[in-house]
Amino acid sequence: MNSEEERKVLFRQFCNSEKNMPVYANPWWLDAVCEPSNWDVLIFSVGDEPVASMPFYLTRRLMINVIKMPVFTQALGPYIKYPEEISPQDKLGLEKKIFSFFIENLPHAGAQFHNFHYSVSNWLPFFWKGYRQSTRYTYIIDDISNTIRVFDNFSYAKKKNIRKAEKEVKIKFDMSASEFYEHHRNTLRKQNRKIVYRYDTFERLYQAAYNNQAGRIIYAVDGSSVIHSAIFCVWDRVSGYNLISSIDNDYRSSGSSSLLIWELIKMLSGKVQKFDFEGSMDEPVENSFRQFGTTQHPYLRIFRIDNPILKIAYSFIPRSTV
Repeated sequence: MNSEEERKVLFRQFCNSEKNMPVYANPWWLDAVCEPSNWDVLIFSVGDEPVASMPFYLTRRLMINVIKMPVFTQALGPYIKYPEEISPQDKLGLEKKIFSFFIENLPHAGAQFHNFHYSVSNWLPFFWKGYRQSTRYTYIIDDISNTIRVFDNFSYAKKKNIRKAEKEVKIKFDMSASEFYEHHRNTLRKQNRKIVYRYDTFERLYQAAYNNQAGRIIYAVDGSSVIHSAIFCVWDRVSGYNLISSIDNDYRSSGSSSLLIWELIKMLSGKVQKFDFEGSMDEPVENSFRQFGTTQHPYLRIFRIDNPILKIAYSFIPRSTV
């Protein structure tokens, strides 16, 4: 196997050539959310040509190596460049070969957690090697090219919220990283909740997204310059993503958060095909996302915990936070 540096160089080239590569799998994203020394990648090649990749984030818990999902990152599983017109049976055979290679070459870890992109439905080779699986969901507008049709598919309540918000707030762009972080921390504090990500990590991602022209902050302000809500959105060549929403509970009734989503869809229409709300297992959040005319897409959470100490430790932690 190539050295880590060689793998990362090859991976950068592979990402640049693949139009369907999710934003989360890009090296610039991983450098920001993991820091460069804390992630690595496996490359499966045919001859000298890479055809599949699997980046991973290696950290430690209780002095034990753990592979887990980085902060802000919805999916980070295998990506395969399939041959054109591959048959279903050949597709499964290729996946078995590639997934077996990844499983054999992942570094030893006391626990592993991998979220696969919703386009990956086969995890059987992982099951054969002792991994377990749980299903999570994201909500997606699959085609945002026709914004009139997109708006028509919104629920009556969403349309009403948007029209109300258009009268109460103005839309602005490009709030600074520090302003967004403080707004989000303050809105969570009003709900007796704490912010779960560090400012330095968010700032790195903010700068990387802006530098790569793959992210932007949009926010809604009233006539008194009060920020009602803000969204940090990122995108790749296929989808836009509702990455982080900050909604002030004191002004939730203004409907500004729905208006921000609508403005993002209009901004991204023609640039990407889809809009991904990033999903939630929370019932109220699911209800809100569904009202934007979305379709539900399941994605796989694959995990294996081998270390007995970590088995006990993780039994007390909600699965969604590890």
